[in-house]
Amino acid sequence: MHRNLIQDPPVGAFAFMHTLIGCDCIRAAPGVVCEPPSTSAWCPPLLIKAWETSNTWRLKGKSKRERDRNPEEAVMALMSVSWCVGAALALLCGSPWPQVHAALAPENEVPLRPTTWLPEGKLTSITLPKGRTRRLYFTLKKKAPALAVTVSPCDRPIEWSLAARTLKDKPLKSLQWSSKKSTPEVWWRGPGTEEKLHSFTGNAVDTYRGPSNAHASIYILRLRSKQHNTRATVSLHEGLGPSGTFPLLPADPQVHTLGVGMTSVTLSWAPSASITGLPQTQKSYDYCVLVNSEQNYPSLCAAGESRRKEEDQKQEKKEKKRRVTAWPILKEWWWQQWDTYPETQNPTSDEFPDLQCVCQGTESVCTVSELLPETQYYFDVFVRDRLNGTSMAYKGTLARTHEEARPTITALREGELRWVTFPNRGSNSEQFFNFRPRGWQQSGLLTLQSCGVGEKVKVTVSRKGQVLTSQGVGGELVHIWLQGSPSYLIHLKREGTPSSSSSTDLTLPAGLMASVKMQTSSAYHRKGVPSLPSTLQIKSFNRLRGCNSVTLAWMGTEERSLYCVYRRMLGSSDAEAGGASALTAPCLGPESRSDTERVLCKYFQELNPRRAVTTAVIGGLEPGMAYVFDVYLMRRWGIPIKYASKMVKTRKEC
Repeated sequence: MHRNLIQDPPVGAFAFMHTLIGCDCIRAAPGVVCEPPSTSAWCPPLLIKAWETSNTWRLKGKSKRERDRNPEEAVMALMSVSWCVGAALALLCGSPWPQVHAALAPENEVPLRPTTWLPEGKLTSITLPKGRTRRLYFTLKKKAPALAVTVSPCDRPIEWSLAARTLKDKPLKSLQWSSKKSTPEVWWRGPGTEEKLHSFTGNAVDTYRGPSNAHASIYILRLRSKQHNTRATVSLHEGLGPSGTFPLLPADPQVHTLGVGMTSVTLSWAPSASITGLPQTQKSYDYCVLVNSEQNYPSLCAAGESRRKEEDQKQEKKEKKRRVTAWPILKEWWWQQWDTYPETQNPTSDEFPDLQCVCQGTESVCTVSELLPETQYYFDVFVRDRLNGTSMAYKGTLARTHEEARPTITALREGELRWVTFPNRGSNSEQFFNFRPRGWQQSGLLTLQSCGVGEKVKVTVSRKGQVLTSQGVGGELVHIWLQGSPSYLIHLKREGTPSSSSSTDLTLPAGLMASVKMQTSSAYHRKGVPSLPSTLQIKSFNRLRGCNSVTLAWMGTEERSLYCVYRRMLGSSDAEAGGASALTAPCLGPESRSDTERVLCKYFQELNPRRAVTTAVIGGLEPGMAYVFDVYLMRRWGIPIKYASKMVKTRKEC
């Protein structure tokens, strides 16, 4: 019944295991005990146990009849053999995950991993994951008198060291190693010496130069980045003299500042021997000047990485959804594995095409323009080898541009009437004033009036850098209410060139060019601008006009104010012209008139604006003469309001 289940295991199974693992596990003929695996070869103990188990169940039954009597035992033995074989195959062909973390392995133990050899005379770019040590191996030619190793970090500080190791030709037979140690490991961990030649920590380009070690079997270059993932470029040169892979720096690699302006900075530096030693026809070397407002960069690679990070940040802000990497644990493990290092790459000259050099060429002087005033900038100079795609950095410098020439700010006194003149008619001009209102209300009234015909003047009022109002100023009176700030900045700017008629205006005072009349006052405490007359026209009554007197009328306001009347007799030529030249300029106030021209001053107030009309009889005139009459509304605050001039001629005969 159970004869089919207790057949002999196939001979090919053990032969397959022998072929797979290379052990001396020999399958004997049926019914004969197998020889145990040889201890001279590396054979897993599990397979030895499987072999013993297979022989045990064969020996328990001295004959085929006896095995038939114990079928369950035979089945269990077969299952045990199958399990052992599967476990062995899993150990040999299973997961590539390392059994011991590389960080816990001794420093002088060589794990069985791909070895990176450093070629001579070529650039080797390697990736340095955070906290992992990368090793590069190289040997020298027998007649090489010296060597030079140059390491150029990208944007992060790294640690690197160079050591020469001397090994025995053959491992000592007296050393007893575990069967799990391979022959290369036994040889490596055997007696030998390692001499540390050089070490460096930082983010600058560093070069070791020294004689070759005649007894060294191999040179080991170890590189490590503690804090961040980064990369570095390594170059090996055999022999004396420069390698020519990297450009040469002068004895003084400092960048000097020749001059600093408001929007420009001039730099100079000592020329590189790589450029001065080349013929003029060859242009494989040049300078590249970079400017930024953050920091000096130790290399051109660091500047490119910073530019890439800025672009990535801008791109992330534009994206609404951020991509999240799946399996973060697997990603972290991937970076930590020794066999996941990317292949070395050769750098190219177009590695950072987005970097824009403000100065580029073979000149050792550069003027950087279009800078912002009162801003600190960092300047870096790199000498580049376009043929090899390498560069060397000068010691950068920093400079702060000068501040803008601040205009003179004139303080305005309380109630002061000021003429603001712009003597230069050919270009734009501006002036600044400061006003501090009195009292706890921190309020005041600004009154302006332009005196030029066709003049374009703009007033801007601000406080603490915030613009409160901005408007044009013309011949009409402009009132600006100020409230809520202890200080105000008033900016007057003349825009454009006035018309030719204004330049020949005969009514302007002598020597007065384009001007604005301005007054500030804290006496007016009512919120808002003051009330003005409904019209500024003066009316004369023809029926009431006599040989020695005339009657005038004008509109007033509901506020009690003082009104003053001035007269000016015209000559025969002006009277006949009767044009604008005979009238008084609108911006001329009573302060510009003579006391002999003043006729009368009277107070007037009418609460009803429609009935606010006042009259005055002006006597003492000569018959048949033309007069120009001006009325001024006088106030405690603000510029006096001038009514439109009125020309009246007395009668010759009465």
